[in-house]
Amino acid sequence: MHLEETADEPKVYSWDKRDKSNVEDFIIDGKKGETVSRLPGSVNGEQIVIQNCQDSNIYIFDHIATVSVDDCINCNIFLGPIKSSVFIRDCKQCRVAVACQQYRTRDCFQVDSFLLCGTQPIIESSSRMKFACFSFNYAQLEQQFKAASLSIFNNNWSNIHDFTPVPEEDVNFSYIPPESKLSDFIPLPEGTEFESLQLSSDSESSLVPQTWGRRRKLSDESCLVVLFNDGSGVERAIRLIQSLKAKNPQCILVQSKEISMQPDDSRRVFESESYITAVQRGPVIGLDFSCDGCVSLCQAAVVELMAGATGVVFVSQSPQMAEKQVEAFFNFADMQMGI
Repeated sequence: MHLEETADEPKVYSWDKRDKSNVEDFIIDGKKGETVSRLPGSVNGEQIVIQNCQDSNIYIFDHIATVSVDDCINCNIFLGPIKSSVFIRDCKQCRVAVACQQYRTRDCFQVDSFLLCGTQPIIESSSRMKFACFSFNYAQLEQQFKAASLSIFNNNWSNIHDFTPVPEEDVNFSYIPPESKLSDFIPLPEGTEFESLQLSSDSESSLVPQTWGRRRKLSDESCLVVLFNDGSGVERAIRLIQSLKAKNPQCILVQSKEISMQPDDSRRVFESESYITAVQRGPVIGLDFSCDGCVSLCQAAVVELMAGATGVVFVSQSPQMAEKQVEAFFNFADMQMGI
C-alpha cells in the first residue's frame, strides 16, 4: 500500500532553485560598518534579504522581485526597482531610497524613506517615520523600471496609511522638507566600479518626476493636464514638467498618474465626447500642477509642446473648472488602482 506524504511542503525561496554557492549573493547578513553593493545584472529580478546590519551602506543597483529588511540599525540602503513588495521590520535610524509596488514597515523607529510606491505605503507600530519623493537616476534605471513593471508616474509616496495611529498629530510620520537632498541622507558610493553607472541623486535629473504630494500647497490654483497615448506621451510629459519648472520655479507637480481609461470613464471624467477615441489608444498620463496663474501657464506650455504635432492633450480651461477636473481624474485613478 502506497502512503502519500501529508506533511506541509517546506517554504521555497527563489534562491532554492539556484546553485547553493550563489545564495550569499542574495542575502546580506550581519554587516557592520561595511559598504555592500550589487551592480546591474547581478540580481536580475530575484529576491533580496537584508538583515542584522549596522552602520553600513547597502546599494542594490538592479531590479528585484521582493525585498525584506530586518533588524538593521543606522544603515543607508538604496534598492533598485522592486516588482512586488519591500518589507522593513524592526529597523531604526536608517535611510532608505526605494522604488516598489508595495511598501510596508512594522516595529520601526526613525526610518527616512525616499520613495516611489505604486500603492499606498503602510506603516505599522512605527514612529518618527519620514517620507519624500524618490530622487535618483543611473544609466540602467529606466530599463530596470520597465523590467519591474513600475510606472514613473504612479507614485503614492506621501499617501501614508498608518495602521496604528496615535492621538497626537504627526507623531508617527511626517514629510521631509522639499528642499532636502537625497545625498544629504544617503551618500553616493565611491569607486571605479560605479563610474559607468553615472549615478545621480539630484532632483533635476531624477528619472521619477518630483511630486509635491500631500504637503501643504503654496497656491490654491491648480490645473489638470492629460496626455493621451500616441507613442510619445511619456517623453512629452517629462518635457512639459521641465518646461513649466523653467518658466516658473514656483510651479509644482502635485501628483501624477498613468492609467487606462474606457470610453465611459472618459465621458464621466472629462464631461465630453471629445476624448473617447484617444483613451482607447492606451494608458493616459494625468498631471496635477499648482501655482498662481497655473491654468494660463499650462495652456501656453502645452501649445508650445504640441507645436507641429498631431497628438491630443487635455488642459483645464479655467481655475474654477480645474479644481473639479483634478478631483474627478485622480479619484478615478485611485479607485482603478485600488488606493
